[in-house]
Amino acid sequence: MKVLLDVDRKHEETSVTIHCRAMDDSIKGILDFLKEKETEFIIGKKGEEQHILKPNEVHFFHSESDEVHATTSEGSYKVKEKLYELEEKLSSTTFIRLSKSVIANLYEIHHFEPSFHGTLVVHFKSGQKEYASRHYVGKIKEVLKLNRRDS
Repeated sequence: MKVLLDVDRKHEETSVTIHCRAMDDSIKGILDFLKEKETEFIIGKKGEEQHILKPNEVHFFHSESDEVHATTSEGSYKVKEKLYELEEKLSSTTFIRLSKSVIANLYEIHHFEPSFHGTLVVHFKSGQKEYASRHYVGKIKEVLKLNRRDS
């Protein structure tokens, strides 16, 4: 991989251009790294207090009614972003969609267990659990490379 850096005061803003033959894991990793730098924190509201939440501290985001909540080891916080906005902002190698209503931090998942009709029960290190719908199970396995067969 060839890396070029052009430092010049004439540039009004920083921009990154990646030229590649095909998208691969290393390019996705670079993009996720850049995405993480843009999203240093998320504001969560608990009662009248507003808290600064670092994405890596969030176990999962879930929607209830018209609200989205971030669950951490310290509790649950209401966030202003919609799930699709969080999915766009957060690293796809760290956060994964489990269902229409849940995005999980892969590093906070303790284990999976099969459930009825092809769904998965996702157990978090905190002891909480959520369900991964059949629609997202394939993507979860792909991200975790569970489909890989060792010789």
